[in-house]
Amino acid sequence: MAKRYAVILAAGEGTRMKSALYKVLHPVMGRPMVQHVIEQLNPVSLDKMITIVGHGAEQVAEHIGDDSQMVLQEEQLGTGHAVLQAEDLLKNKDGTTIVVCGDTPLITNETYQQLFDHHEQEGAKATVLTAKAPNPTGYGRVIRNNRNEVERIVEHKDAASAELQVDEINTGTYCFDNKALFDALHHVSNDNAQGEYYLPDVIEILQSWDAKVSAFQTSDFEETMGINDRVALARAEKTLKNRLNEQHMRNGVTLIDPDNTYISPDVMIEQDVVIHPGSVIKGKTTIKTDAEIGPHTEIDHCYVGQASVIKQSVAKDSHIGDRVQVGPYAHIRPEATIGNEAKIGNFVEVKKSSIGDKSKVSHLSYIGDADVGNNVNIGCGTITVNYDGKNKYLTTIEDDAFIGCNSNLIAPVTVGQGSYVAAGSTVTNNVPDDALSIARARQTNKEGYASRIKNQKKK
Repeated sequence: MAKRYAVILAAGEGTRMKSALYKVLHPVMGRPMVQHVIEQLNPVSLDKMITIVGHGAEQVAEHIGDDSQMVLQEEQLGTGHAVLQAEDLLKNKDGTTIVVCGDTPLITNETYQQLFDHHEQEGAKATVLTAKAPNPTGYGRVIRNNRNEVERIVEHKDAASAELQVDEINTGTYCFDNKALFDALHHVSNDNAQGEYYLPDVIEILQSWDAKVSAFQTSDFEETMGINDRVALARAEKTLKNRLNEQHMRNGVTLIDPDNTYISPDVMIEQDVVIHPGSVIKGKTTIKTDAEIGPHTEIDHCYVGQASVIKQSVAKDSHIGDRVQVGPYAHIRPEATIGNEAKIGNFVEVKKSSIGDKSKVSHLSYIGDADVGNNVNIGCGTITVNYDGKNKYLTTIEDDAFIGCNSNLIAPVTVGQGSYVAAGSTVTNNVPDDALSIARARQTNKEGYASRIKNQKKK
C-alpha cells in the first residue's frame, strides 16, 4: 500500500471567534476541535502526521502532545504557504498526502478513508473533497468543465457572478500525490484579492501540467462544516451531539429526550441504560447495563455500576458500585467510592471517601475524608469534621455502626464496629466496638425564664 501522510492546517488566528483562546482549541463536545481531526485521521494508518501551527503554538502543543509533529508558520500568508512549511519533512517522499483544516472536526474517519481510496484508485495527482452546500456563501466554488472534470477552484472573494451560482463547494480537504503537491506549491502566486498563496491554486497548476485532478463528493454537507465563529461552533456542537446520541441509541441505550441529553465522545454506555432529559455525561465515564441516569444529572469521569440510579445529582471522578441509589440533589465529589447497594440521599455531599456496601447516608450530611464500612447507617445532618484550617484528617466508621442525627465526628476519629453514636453528639475520641457514645451537654431547663427575656425586649 502507498505511503500516506497528513498535513493539518491549524495556524489561523481565528479573529471571528472573538476569543483569547486559539481557534482550533475551542472545544466541540468537550474536546478541542483539532483533536477531533487528529483522532478521525488516526484509523487511516498514516505514516506521518504534521500540524501547521501559528498563533498559540504552545497551547496547541500542550493539547496535541505526541499525537502529531508540529511545524510553525511564522507568517500567515495563506493555505498554500502553510502547507509549504511541511516541505522539509515530506519533500521527495512517494505516496499520498491529505491536507485537512484543523477547524473541521466533524469529518469522519470513514470519509477520510473513502477519499484516500478514491484518490489512489483514480491514479489522480489531486483529489478534492467536495459537497453540495444549501448556502454556498463564503465557500470556494468547484468549477467543472463540460466533461464534468474539476477545472479549477475559485475563492468566494474572487468568483465572478456566474461562478457564485455554483453550489458545489470546496471543503478545504484534499488528497495529493506528495511530490506533485510540493512541486506545484512553488508555482503558486499571491496575485489575488487577499495577496495570499491559496492551496486551491495547486489544482489549476496541476491541470496546466496535464495531471489528473479528481473530486470525491460527500453526501453529508454538515460533516464538512468549517468553524469560524461562535455560531458555527454551536452548530457543530449540536451536529456532533446528535451523531453521538444516535450511536448510543442504536447500541441499545434509551435516551428519553435526545435533544436535551449531552454525552461526550469518550463515554461508554452499555445497553438497557436509561438516560433522562437534562443529563450531561462527560469525560471517560462508563455506565453499566440497567443503570438509570437523570433527569438533570451531571456525571464527569465516573464509573457507574449495574442497575444504579442517579437522579438530579452531580458526580465527578468517582466510582459508584452496582445497585446504588444516588439523589436527588446529591454531590459526589472527586475520589469517592460508593459500594454496592449503598444509598446517598438528598442533599448529601461525599468527598474523597469510601462508602461500604449497603451503607446509607440518606440526607443532609457531609462525608469528607472518611472510610465508611459496610452496612453503616449515617443519620440526617451528620458531618465528618475533617479540616482544622491547615490539615485534613480521616474519619473511620467501621461495619454495622449507627450514627445518630446531627452528629459531628471530629477527625481523626474512629467509630468502632457495631457501635452507636447518639443523636446530637460531638465525638472527639474513638468509640470502641459495640459501644454507645453520648457526647452532648447535659440539658438544663430554667422555668419561667422565657417570660423574663420577652419582658426585657419590650423595655
